[in-house]
Amino acid sequence: MSTPPPPAASSAAPLPTAADVHAAATRMAPTFDPTPLQRNERLSAATGWEVWLKREDLQPVRSYKARGAYNVITQLDPAAREAGVTCASAGNHAQGVALACARAGVRARIFLPRTTPRQKRERVAALGGDVVEVVITGDTYDDAAAAATAYAEASGATVVPAFDDPRVVAGQGTVTTEVLEQLGAHGVGSAAAIVVPVGGGGLLAGAVTALAGRDATPALVGVEPAGAASMSAALEAGAPVTLAEVDAFVDGAAVRRVGDVTHAVVAAASPAPRLLAVPEGRVCVEMLALYQSDGIVAEPAGALATAALDQVATLPDLDLPPGSVVVCVLSGGNNDVSRYAEVVERALIFEGRKHYFLVEFPQEPGALRRFLDEILGPDDDITLFEYVKRSNRETGPALVGVELSDPGDLRGLRERMAASPLRVEPIDPEGPLFRFLL
Repeated sequence: MSTPPPPAASSAAPLPTAADVHAAATRMAPTFDPTPLQRNERLSAATGWEVWLKREDLQPVRSYKARGAYNVITQLDPAAREAGVTCASAGNHAQGVALACARAGVRARIFLPRTTPRQKRERVAALGGDVVEVVITGDTYDDAAAAATAYAEASGATVVPAFDDPRVVAGQGTVTTEVLEQLGAHGVGSAAAIVVPVGGGGLLAGAVTALAGRDATPALVGVEPAGAASMSAALEAGAPVTLAEVDAFVDGAAVRRVGDVTHAVVAAASPAPRLLAVPEGRVCVEMLALYQSDGIVAEPAGALATAALDQVATLPDLDLPPGSVVVCVLSGGNNDVSRYAEVVERALIFEGRKHYFLVEFPQEPGALRRFLDEILGPDDDITLFEYVKRSNRETGPALVGVELSDPGDLRGLRERMAASPLRVEPIDPEGPLFRFLL
């Protein structure tokens, strides 16, 4: 989601330690099974490395979020357990809290905005069972967050943060400890690098904490969506800052402001994690590859780490020779099937295969036929054609979408358009009209 959760922790709070991560893993062991660590043939062949995927999308809630929530809830004292917990969310956090409460036997009131899809509402209720009450309120996440805060103040319930709490960070750190144990079990040895998605920073801070004090630790790479690089902004500013604009497409990582605790952990890390920003279109290309080649349904945030591997290879201070073991955390798989049309569209645009134009056609018979014969290439496909109704003007505009079989064909298409008597205006992918199309 694109707005921060209600504040629940201060930068003055003690930072989590590797011992806290170990204790969290001990708490979870009787209740949560480790998620698989699987070698990926496609990515290994593409990079020359040995690429392994940590499949957090195979959690019961299809994301890692239940780890941190469970670590918070199981540490509540008897009075706090009796008062219950609360949170606001429109995504994975609500499901994580619901499952954690069901397994810990602690009651919860979870606030969801009215914009939350029905299937997510039903999933939260199903995971929580009798111990979770779902309240639909407000039109935005901020409205739901305000309601959760008000409820906590009135009832004494504990707010379970999505990321900004030392206990949450320690819980998310168990992903990394599992990776290290599973590499040994597979006989792989140690990883040269671990690549994790970054939104509010809980998963990255957890990895930093889990690796603290270990010898010969793998390099850590955090991957943010280019339209919501809030951790990079915080590290550059020396403190968390609120981004003025956010592209909400990678909704599981589109956070305007990272947490005080998560920023403090990452800022203090030595060596510092490398941070990369991946364009949303590249994420879409990887989502489709995961689905079509690997049979994996990943949400946008879940595909961030693997989408960044080509950029990881170009990091100047990270030497990963062929055969290096690289682990990518596939953080979640809660992707609505209805979004795939947009995913395909964004992927085609990123690859340079989909383009839109405004074309002024003369209002006379045969104009479209000449466009098809003289301008469009033999392998080009018109995917959109919207023409205004005829009028007494000499020309009329049409919105034309063209899909190319090869991105290199664009040059020839543009040259034929320039030589044509038609007036053609390309639509800038970064402009407001293009955003209207998507």
